[in-house]
Amino acid sequence: MTVPPFHLAIPVNNLTEARAFYGDLFGCVEGRSADHWVDFNFFGHQLVCHAGDGAGVKLRNAVDGDAVPVPHFGVVLAWESFQALARKLEEAGADFIIPPKIRFAGEVGEQATFFLYDPSGNALEFKAFKNPDRLFAA
Repeated sequence: MTVPPFHLAIPVNNLTEARAFYGDLFGCVEGRSADHWVDFNFFGHQLVCHAGDGAGVKLRNAVDGDAVPVPHFGVVLAWESFQALARKLEEAGADFIIPPKIRFAGEVGEQATFFLYDPSGNALEFKAFKNPDRLFAA
């Protein structure tokens, strides 16, 4: 499935911390920037971090036995890419909200997933499907 890249702008408390998290930890290439914002190539999508207040709203919703943070954003990766990223983050000592696991085991929507917060409290989810055609399956 070919999907056009999305654009997402999020508030962050500190651009230096955002650069370390998205750039150094995740390896997202930095694009344009100014004094109060910075673009990242977030797995082929445009993520813009804007310095300011408003980050870190921490609500939760029950999903398959977990308290999932809402709002959250992230990407669906290929299975092998997900596993490699999860290992990299575990080795870096990432503080997962929900550690890497299989959700909806044995169901149509079975997926690998994990959640973590960026330094400003924005929640991210990364997921993968062994069968990518199941992304929107009911």
